[in-house]
Amino acid sequence: MPDDPTLGELARRLEDRLGDVRDDIQQLGIRLDSRVSMERYQIEQQQRDDAHKLLLERVKGIEDARKEQEKQRAADRRLIFSALVVPVLLVLLQVYLSTRGAGV
Repeated sequence: MPDDPTLGELARRLEDRLGDVRDDIQQLGIRLDSRVSMERYQIEQQQRDDAHKLLLERVKGIEDARKEQEKQRAADRRLIFSALVVPVLLVLLQVYLSTRGAGV
């Protein structure tokens, strides 16, 4: 009998375990309160998706504008070539032909 716990000791052990269970239940309640509802999660996910789509559209718009700008630059280069370089080449050709024709 000396190894058997007394009634007071059993009561204390039972109260300790009951306190542990209460603490666990309270912690579970806190975790459940901080849990996000499925509705809210879906709304936030939709907002993130919409923001992502808007960002992709902006990037695409910037890329399209850049391509258009590159096309404009190419057209400007052709214009500069035809407006400036070609007349100079024609003048040089005329000078060359006139000097060659005068020498013959």
